Amino acid sequence: MLKVAHSTKGVFMRKKLIAGNWKMNGLKADAKALAGAIFSKATPDMPFDMLVCPPMNVLGFVAEIPHDNVFIGAQDVAETIKPSGAFTGDVSAAMVKDLGASWTLVGHSERRQYHHETNEIVKQKALNAINTGLTVVICIGETLAEREAGQAVDVVRRQTRECVPAEATTENCVIAYEPVWAIGTGKVPTTADVAEIHAAVRNELAKVLGQEKADSIRILYGGSVKPENAKELLNVDNVDGALIGGASLKADSFFAIAEAVK
Repeated sequence: MLKVAHSTKGVFMRKKLIAGNWKMNGLKADAKALAGAIFSKATPDMPFDMLVCPPMNVLGFVAEIPHDNVFIGAQDVAETIKPSGAFTGDVSAAMVKDLGASWTLVGHSERRQYHHETNEIVKQKALNAINTGLTVVICIGETLAEREAGQAVDVVRRQTRECVPAEATTENCVIAYEPVWAIGTGKVPTTADVAEIHAAVRNELAKVLGQEKADSIRILYGGSVKPENAKELLNVDNVDGALIGGASLKADSFFAIAEAVK
């Protein structure tokens, strides 16, 4: 397992993580071509970790391609704690792991919005993933109405508090802050807004998990991240990488974002 953080005189140095969420995109040939292009560019000396999360229909095919320098993740796992059973359409964490993935997303805003997933459901999914040996990326973020009402900080604090299991550690958990109103819209919060939210999340993590874990867990930013704004966003305090949607569907743009890591 890669070491994702280390402490120097009490200051944690968190290795950046560049993650691509392909969402519902990719048939087998497309996915193999995209994955192959990404994997061929990835090298063992990259100053960041890299993760790709294909849709479930191609997850197994992508995982079969040699990917020594890139982690493979699913976009979701089932809520049930059972590894199998009468849950039509669901895919358990055990099944995801069996397909060759070692990571998964949970709680993405599109799951919350379109499938009405609550914080309680997201927490159970995260726990299922952790207990199965997967590393989980827990997505949080406020809607436009919540931000305009001045509730953004309160919303992400509550989501952090209610979605992160006590079993979360530096090695098995990452948080991804995605303002819902910025996903796929081209709108991006100011760097001051991003810094405020990420600081609030880290402070809340300290209450949930203790200061040492909170200092070492990575918090990603997601929401219309592009090569043009990556450097600015990745240099914000407490931003430990990016969760990328549309721009991760082309290897060149995905790496252009990753290469903004210094």
